[in-house]
Amino acid sequence: MLKTDFESQKNRYRVFGNMALVVPKELDELEKPFSLHSPKPFEIRFQVPDLRVPIRDFLRTREVGEFLSGALAGAMTKAVLAPLETIRTRMVVGVGSKNITGSFIEIIEQQGWQGLWAGNGINMLRIIPTQAIELGTFECVKRTMTSAQEKWKQIEGPKLQIGHVNVNFSLSWVSPVAVAGAAAGIVSTLACHPLEVLKDRLTVSPDIYPSLSIAISKIYKDGGVGAFYAGLSPTLVGMLPYSTCYYFMYEKLKKSYCQSKKKKSLNRPEMLVVGALAGFTASTISFPLEVARKRLMVGALQGKCPPNMVAALAEVIRDEGLMGLYRGWGASCLKVMPASGITWMFYEAWKDILLVEKRIL
Repeated sequence: MLKTDFESQKNRYRVFGNMALVVPKELDELEKPFSLHSPKPFEIRFQVPDLRVPIRDFLRTREVGEFLSGALAGAMTKAVLAPLETIRTRMVVGVGSKNITGSFIEIIEQQGWQGLWAGNGINMLRIIPTQAIELGTFECVKRTMTSAQEKWKQIEGPKLQIGHVNVNFSLSWVSPVAVAGAAAGIVSTLACHPLEVLKDRLTVSPDIYPSLSIAISKIYKDGGVGAFYAGLSPTLVGMLPYSTCYYFMYEKLKKSYCQSKKKKSLNRPEMLVVGALAGFTASTISFPLEVARKRLMVGALQGKCPPNMVAALAEVIRDEGLMGLYRGWGASCLKVMPASGITWMFYEAWKDILLVEKRIL
């Protein structure tokens, strides 16, 4: 190769000792430093998908709207009625005075006004997911059961023939509201029972459990994870009749009233009254089971814990007679009735705001 050719293309050669190596032009270009105005050799671009529309559509679904409506309604109700919840819990488990006025004065003297809201922080944390899960489950199961009944009517349901006898299976005798109410109580209890245990401990024994973190640490140290589910069985047993009756009575009262007045839906004051009546009825029917449940949950704090619900009921009857099964019933109704009415009123109001598609069910 001529010297002039070598010099004209020397930028394409790399010399190693007595040997020259030809470098491809493309590789040689990569070794040149980049300038602000020179094009980049390659570029990788990532395009982030726009999730605003799917998220907005998801948040506008009926299920999400009902879930959020339940959470907001529960939070507002508990914030207003926390003092009644504190008095009711103390009376049910047998701590302090046996009447509402005495219990109220006792709390003020011992803990001040803030004592009326003892455990309200955990109560708010408990009621938000509980009400959201409970009301969301109720609406979902009710729609599913109603749809299943309609489909079974169209296909006339499955049939079983035994000889000359035909047996038709039907779901018409099953109340979607009752099934949905039972499911709502069971699901919400299983999901949020540890928060109920913490709330009761903070309310009944604020001296032993002065804060949420201490309560969690002490309960776990004393009994492990299982301690957070203390009293789960009686809670489920007590919740089943209450939840079933509560939702069934609300739907029946609402339907009957609307039919009598020839109207499609209730206004806000009517929701308040109907909800209060439903809560009163359900609480009255299931209150003895509530007394036994509370005794089992906090019995360990008093050094005596009945082995099961039947034993707890027997203990109450032996010590206080049959009237003992309704000790704290007045305080419970005083709390349950406004709580039920306010919850339904807020719940229906939030549904009207959050749900894009409004239906009368």
